[in-house]
Amino acid sequence: MKNTFLDLLAQQYDSEEKVVTEIINLEAILDLPKGTEHFVSDLHGEYQAFQHVLRNGSGKVKEKIRDRFSNELSEDEITEFATLVYYPEEKIQLIKSNFANKKELNEWYIEKIGHLIQLISHASSKYTRSKLRKALPKQFVYIIEELLYKTDELTNKKYYYRKIVEQIISLDQADKLIIGLAYTTQRLVVDHLHVVGDIYDRGPEPDKIMDTLINYHSVDIQWGNHDVLWLGAYSGSKVCLANIIRICARYDNLDIIEDAYGINLRPLVNLAEKYYGDNPSFRPKRHSGKAITDEEQLQITKIHQAIAMIQFKLEMPIIKRHPNFNMSKRLLLEKVDYEKNEITLHGETYPLENTCFATVDPEQPGKLLEEEKQVIDKLLFSVQHSEKLARHMRFLMKKGSLYLKYNGNLLIHGCIPIDEQGNMEEMKIEGKAYAGRELLDIFEHFLRQAFANPEETDDLATDMVWYLWTGEHSSLFGKREMTTFERYFIADKKTHKERKNPYYYLRENEETCHKILQEFDLDPAQGHIINGHTPVKEVEGENPIKANGKLVVIDGGFSKAYQPTTGIAGYTLLYNSYGMQLVAHKHFNSKQEVLHNGNDVLSVKRLVDKELQRKKVRETNVGEELLQEIAMLKSLLEYRYMK
Repeated sequence: MKNTFLDLLAQQYDSEEKVVTEIINLEAILDLPKGTEHFVSDLHGEYQAFQHVLRNGSGKVKEKIRDRFSNELSEDEITEFATLVYYPEEKIQLIKSNFANKKELNEWYIEKIGHLIQLISHASSKYTRSKLRKALPKQFVYIIEELLYKTDELTNKKYYYRKIVEQIISLDQADKLIIGLAYTTQRLVVDHLHVVGDIYDRGPEPDKIMDTLINYHSVDIQWGNHDVLWLGAYSGSKVCLANIIRICARYDNLDIIEDAYGINLRPLVNLAEKYYGDNPSFRPKRHSGKAITDEEQLQITKIHQAIAMIQFKLEMPIIKRHPNFNMSKRLLLEKVDYEKNEITLHGETYPLENTCFATVDPEQPGKLLEEEKQVIDKLLFSVQHSEKLARHMRFLMKKGSLYLKYNGNLLIHGCIPIDEQGNMEEMKIEGKAYAGRELLDIFEHFLRQAFANPEETDDLATDMVWYLWTGEHSSLFGKREMTTFERYFIADKKTHKERKNPYYYLRENEETCHKILQEFDLDPAQGHIINGHTPVKEVEGENPIKANGKLVVIDGGFSKAYQPTTGIAGYTLLYNSYGMQLVAHKHFNSKQEVLHNGNDVLSVKRLVDKELQRKKVRETNVGEELLQEIAMLKSLLEYRYMK
């Protein structure tokens, strides 16, 4: 088998010289500094804010500009140049409108092309020429390389280089070149992007985020609970689908369902109009700056009730067929006294308010009306036949995982389920107990199985995907129960409380973090846990850096729904060859504010960890792959050319 593989490899490296050259190249790459990793989390559909963070590299772009031009440009000029790199198309048009004549504009072109060439040279200093070439705009590769690697500038070739730039301008290619150079800079500043969960729900444009990620040069995703909900719906889970539509209705984001993904909501609208009226508990949360008429609000309120009741009914048979889920206390429609309009929970009786039980049969509260069955079936058919959604879900599955071990760190959206003593919690599935890493692996196994068999709608795999959304041992949910029903219908807020897994207070303990890193075969002395999921309440003094730097939480509130609680607009994390830096972000108002005022919405960088020695590619996941390639090439050399 090995010899067969080597024979195939020999077709690519058909001479001893080619093999040796590649070994030398790969060995040299191993000693380059590691590239910069960029961590983001809990984007929740906030496309505009995400775009800005991506374009500015969480401040890395401006840092590179300042490093290179601090002695040549003022701070205002640095900010102006940075804005050109972030939004080149828009900034060029703004600048062009300020020039009185073509000569002044041409001088600006010459200067900025020169600055961008210098910036790219600086930003690419730790990359090979081959890697840089792949990052350059294809139509200008030859020209840019001539300018990047220019020699003999003061004598023979001085006018040659100037002529190149002048010809670019005279042929009206300067705008395109500057735009290409700006995007190349963005790409060079960040080598790899980690999305630590929750692309979907709450915010208005998750589909645009997905399109951006699909076209990004290097990315991985750790699924969040909201992402799994969408994967579950596409995989055939009707209850996951009901949850998605309910959340979209709650946050007035049904446009995602209808306009972005082309899913027909008309059957649901007809059902809602027939059975439901106005209800204050189900009115959508209003967006600042988004107008909504009273008529639109009423329709969304009706849809919200209709899909919520379908969701509560769909949960019940899943709970009953899986006693190991330990969710019988969530059979809430069976606990309602429909004559007295009250419910008994944990031995205490509460009055219900703003109820919407028109489709509930008190004798069989979990039974769907025939109309409700038809509605959810039609919705599922529409979801599974949306070309755009299929493309996004396939990418999410291909690039995603429940957790990732990367460059010595553990990336996970939610938590590792543990008990009060810090031991890994067990869950029995099909008679076998799973805990820690094994539990997450079996969860991911079922998710991938459900995705591969979307026609199966009531099997164990599909039910397990829903459990990931709401189950007490789920690494994504991380709470003992989800109190959606109580929040809608019970005024007493003590029933709304959702107890968190002990992980969320024990993660402050360095010993706990060490134990978790060891569970995943990572070095606790060097590794970190990178979390999302729980918004950090910076406004109350909470520190996102926990356990003496062993754990970092980077959900600081990208979602506008969380920002009043967190006091900021999200954290991101940078990890380069010198160590880690946490970046806090202020509220992102608009692209226009950045273009006109240079407001970069960045706040304080906090040092998480500093490498005593600069980390090299050799010490990374990429380095491990390169070492394997080198070993195979050396085997080929011995097998084919050194006999």
